[in-house]
Amino acid sequence: MNVNQNVATPRSKGARILIMVAVSVERDAILRGLQGDTRFDVQLAGVGPVAAAVNTTKILATTPYDLVISAGIGGGFPSQAEVTSLVVSTEIIAADLGAETPDGFSSLDELGFGFTRIPVDASLANQLTEALQLAGLPAHKGPILTLATVTGTAETAAELQRRVPGATAEAMEGFGVASAAHDLGIPVLEIRAISNAVGPRDRSAWRIKDALDALEKASTVLLEVL
Repeated sequence: MNVNQNVATPRSKGARILIMVAVSVERDAILRGLQGDTRFDVQLAGVGPVAAAVNTTKILATTPYDLVISAGIGGGFPSQAEVTSLVVSTEIIAADLGAETPDGFSSLDELGFGFTRIPVDASLANQLTEALQLAGLPAHKGPILTLATVTGTAETAAELQRRVPGATAEAMEGFGVASAAHDLGIPVLEIRAISNAVGPRDRSAWRIKDALDALEKASTVLLEVL
């Protein structure tokens, strides 16, 4: 089941935009890219969907925003997003929220207990992706998965791609941030800079600094789009 929401997005210079990141190095990269623009408020969500939902809810309860963005580094599915590229969400999906059954995985939607997919403003996602590409940055758009346990094997990566055709990236906070924004009817978007390939866990192959540099550059492009 997809969630329907009002996704009118800010375009005026007076708009307020909340960016939620997991850890401080992501916040620092984004702040460098934003160059002091006071429309943006960059806050720590913590690691994982629960911490992200709780901390985003606390902030939204005290301050009004026109758009919420979940941003940071993440894993890219090898056939969809290469390391150091950028991914803009077309949908934010809680990919492991459900139950195992004799016939395979059933999502919360399929079980009839809730929803696991939150849409984004397609026009904004398209505009941002095109602006990133025009700036010379490798950028893709597609579903971004939220997982409580990040992928560490090729088998799990393949299963997730079967479960969500077109899955482009994975991280741990997007659905938590998006759920808090959706509950208040605030549009949401997710942006990930790819630090590693989804699959076997090989820390020696991670390119975290390069991904943070890409995140900084993407944040500068945000100034042109929002």
